[in-house]
Amino acid sequence: MKSHDRGRSNGDGYRKGPVLLRRDQIPSTTSDQRLLSGADGAGWLHGDPWRVMRIQSEFVEGFGALAEVGPAVSVFGSARIPPGSPDYVLGEAVGRGLAEAGYAVITGGGPGVMEAANKGASEAGGLSVGLGIELPFEQGMNQWVDLGVNFRYFFARKTMFVKYAEGFVVLPGGFGTFDELFEALTLVQTHKVTEFPIVLVGRSYWSGLLDWLRGPVLERGTISAVDLDLLNVVDDAEEAVRIVCERGAELRAAELAAVEQATWAEQQAAESSVP
Repeated sequence: MKSHDRGRSNGDGYRKGPVLLRRDQIPSTTSDQRLLSGADGAGWLHGDPWRVMRIQSEFVEGFGALAEVGPAVSVFGSARIPPGSPDYVLGEAVGRGLAEAGYAVITGGGPGVMEAANKGASEAGGLSVGLGIELPFEQGMNQWVDLGVNFRYFFARKTMFVKYAEGFVVLPGGFGTFDELFEALTLVQTHKVTEFPIVLVGRSYWSGLLDWLRGPVLERGTISAVDLDLLNVVDDAEEAVRIVCERGAELRAAELAAVEQATWAEQQAAESSVP
């Protein structure tokens, strides 16, 4: 077992697209690893076109499954948080609060904080969505997911997290959570997506990261002071939900105003063209 796999289990098996594998059938590499490997020389000429078809199918299936989800918020956090722990309880409260506010809750579909947020949303009567990923230590979709989609490729899955969310709530987590956080932050900072709210929950957990951003990162000019305003830091679920709801209302009002302005402009153009 590889060092980074210690302490993990295969749960209900390893999912490779629609295929379920267990025990000796579990491969030693993932689809992402094989896609990004350059060791096969010209072999990509034969294999990669088929990968492109699989990638295309993942986008099509994801778009089709999530097209009618409605207003939603992506919640990120560690898979290693045990049930009943303070962070797990916090995740439940976030999921419950978002569902009560009318949002679907999207997570990675796994255990820990993801399970907690899905549980809170489901128990509150909201739509609980899970976007799973093919990993060597696959633990399966948690039982609180109402709508689940499994992905081979991280980049296809990340697109779904962003495309169908109106905000991002980030609870304590590790490398995967950091990756999702900075992906969302980069897209908002570069205006690749609408300026959706990004909320970090747990000041004590995130304070070290924020000190580093405000310190050497800002001092060297690699970010601007205004970039730090993209991050909202809170300690409780209620405040996180409030920020998401307020920003969502602002965005919907701005969208409505833009539609009304466009309609007015079209009417004016039509009237001016009448002889």
